[in-house]
Amino acid sequence: MTPDTLTTELLDHKTEAATHKKELTLNTKTKTNTLTSELLLKMNAYWRAANYVSVGQIYLYENPLLKEPLKLSHVKPLVVGHWGTVPGQNFIYVHLNRVIKKYDLNMFYIAGPGHGGAALVGNVYLEGTWSEIYPNVTLDEAGMKELFRQFSFPGGISSHVAPTTPGSIHEGGELGYSLSHAFGAAFDNPDLIVACIIGDGEAETASLATSWQSNKFLDPITDGAVLPILHLNGYKISNPTVLARIEHEELEQFLRGSGWTPYFVEGDEPEKMHELMATTLETAIEDIRRFQSNARNNNDTTRPRWPMIVLKSPKGWTGPKVVDGLQIEGTFRSHQVPLLVDPEHPDHVKQLESWMRSYKAEELFDENGRLIPELAELAPKGDRRMGANPHANGGILLHDLRMPDFHVYAVSVPSPGAVTAQDTLVLGAFLRDVAKLNRDQRNFRIFGPDETVSNLLGAVFEVTNRQWDAREVSNDEFLAPAGSVLDSMLSENQCEGWLEGYLLTGRHGMFNSYEAFIRIIDSMFSQHAKWLKVCLELPWRRKISSLNYLLASHVWQQDHNGFTHQDPGFLDHVINKKADIVRVYLPADANCLLSVFDHCLRSRNYVNVVVAGKHALPQWLTMDAAVVHCTEGIGIWQWASNDQSAEPDVVMACCGDTPTLEILAAVSILRQHLPDLKIRVINVVDLMKLQSASEHPHGLSEQDYDSLFTKDKHIIFGFHGYPWLVHRLTYRRTNRNLHVRGYKEEGTITTPFDMRVQNDLDRFHLVQDVVDRLPHLGSKGTYLKQQMQDKLIEHKHYIDEHGQDMPEIRDWKWSNGK
Repeated sequence: MTPDTLTTELLDHKTEAATHKKELTLNTKTKTNTLTSELLLKMNAYWRAANYVSVGQIYLYENPLLKEPLKLSHVKPLVVGHWGTVPGQNFIYVHLNRVIKKYDLNMFYIAGPGHGGAALVGNVYLEGTWSEIYPNVTLDEAGMKELFRQFSFPGGISSHVAPTTPGSIHEGGELGYSLSHAFGAAFDNPDLIVACIIGDGEAETASLATSWQSNKFLDPITDGAVLPILHLNGYKISNPTVLARIEHEELEQFLRGSGWTPYFVEGDEPEKMHELMATTLETAIEDIRRFQSNARNNNDTTRPRWPMIVLKSPKGWTGPKVVDGLQIEGTFRSHQVPLLVDPEHPDHVKQLESWMRSYKAEELFDENGRLIPELAELAPKGDRRMGANPHANGGILLHDLRMPDFHVYAVSVPSPGAVTAQDTLVLGAFLRDVAKLNRDQRNFRIFGPDETVSNLLGAVFEVTNRQWDAREVSNDEFLAPAGSVLDSMLSENQCEGWLEGYLLTGRHGMFNSYEAFIRIIDSMFSQHAKWLKVCLELPWRRKISSLNYLLASHVWQQDHNGFTHQDPGFLDHVINKKADIVRVYLPADANCLLSVFDHCLRSRNYVNVVVAGKHALPQWLTMDAAVVHCTEGIGIWQWASNDQSAEPDVVMACCGDTPTLEILAAVSILRQHLPDLKIRVINVVDLMKLQSASEHPHGLSEQDYDSLFTKDKHIIFGFHGYPWLVHRLTYRRTNRNLHVRGYKEEGTITTPFDMRVQNDLDRFHLVQDVVDRLPHLGSKGTYLKQQMQDKLIEHKHYIDEHGQDMPEIRDWKWSNGK
């Protein structure tokens, strides 16, 4: 842009600005003429530059500055991308840049509207961050060409915001999580503002619809702020959006009813929209600062009605208006590629060239392809650039947790099975002190859908509270404006999103849930695991704290809830992900659980799934033995085995607290009735040990697996989850004589032991399994099998009459079969 051009355009805009001043209206008292004519002109030019590089990313392979007439050979052979949301997001980005500079804000950007990757990549490029991370994409014509070529191109980057995008913590491939991620980032970050752009299609998802209520959990004293910007452009892929089609009054009432103060920016004339957006955005920032100042200076815990912005602009704004007689701008047809440019549509080459030239790139970039200085100066500097904000690369800010010595919480186990304990209750005391030690640093939180007390972790409330910024009544418990526990919202999606945002911005946390209902966030887990997988391939992405799940109230402890609460399938889902990301642990007792969870809280860049019970069960290992066992992840329990002097006749394996109990009870029966039978007992804590070392870094080598399980002996395996998961993990192993008992979709309101009976995981069925596979036992085996069948009938009659398990089940103790 030459000085003469700039002067001429400034004069033209002065007349328009005087007219626009009269037309600007807001739904609150705000000033107008926020922008000088010169600044408005520059911001509009920067927006044009962002739109230009966005279109170039979608279409161009060569000729990035259009220094020669556009040819079909300059266009990518396969044009893939999404245009509809991009110009609106570019518009927002340039305005956020302005307020960051004016107020010296610590702010970053979360892009919710799906495949708007070209917008974020383009803006991060224009501000210089992209070239710092990827030096081959230089700030000149050659770099612009590389920027364009890489987008949605083999070996390049995806069309949505991804880990490869500096400044991002949010994968745009699946909609719905942007606002909960934003709040997770804001917790315990008092100087941070998270600008969260929400697509109006995204706003229809269950996760996002719930997320509007997050403002009841944001403390203006200890937390940062979230500024939602609902981008109403009217359409999804091919349908209108609900929030864009309801009346203005209804939308405003909905947002106000959710606790927000909405400001509306609506229109399609760029100059008017720039002024309106600038004024509105300043009002929102000043609201945030006023709320925080009042709360922090006056200790005012009144919940603010935080500001938000509704930006209503055409879908595909500034793009082709009509193509082949069809309206494009402002319709669903602009959602993806609004203009097909290929050998079947040769006339569209000129239309694409006309579209791109409408942004007047020659005024925006110099001869070498660099953004002209007067536009480049609009972007913030250093870490204030949204693409370079360290919160969006959370490992930079990550500090180790202060950890108590988990040995202190050990259950005293004088001999295997001599005492009982509630495993998660023991863990609760450990987590209490983790929360206490990290209270001042405010970098550890416990998340879950109102199940912290139910899962017996209530000890944490001795040192912290549930964070709750809504109204309280006299009989509420453990509520406070600030606290380390966020479990007051009955939404697994919300809690998962909060936790992910918290971890991605450099803190530590865990999610506790009923096992059956963790399935609600299957897809969210998948997205996070995919994020971590890609991050491991990016040296500039620092490792973050692991996503830790504690699944309690599990499938074998649902005697009062029944079939609806019985689903161990999350384990099957988890192991589908990359082996360098997922870890699955099923500790057999409280001491094992303590050892495992200490390890998980210290780990980085994993998803750790820990399954543990809350009902009183026998305790097997001393703490010293538990540490060794958990470190190995799998091992022979010599104290339960009697094959030390000979090859085993059968291997009895177990994984999970309840299967361990039943396998040991079956071993006890076998050793009592068949004392000559040689039995090897193996317990598995780390489920991935079963997989081959070639498939998972924790997997056993073939030699080690065969040493434990033998090459040909029958293996009776009691497993916590679905039996076929163990078969799937071991399908490459030499020993094919594997017989797994686990959950097989049988259950109802019944006794704990009857749940195991219904799924053939009980001790009586397990003994019969051994007899059936060892024909050399002869008549001794036959008679023992008959006794076990009799016991099953006795059990059924007893529970039908008494409503509880037989005394010999309730009071059983390990006895080496003697």
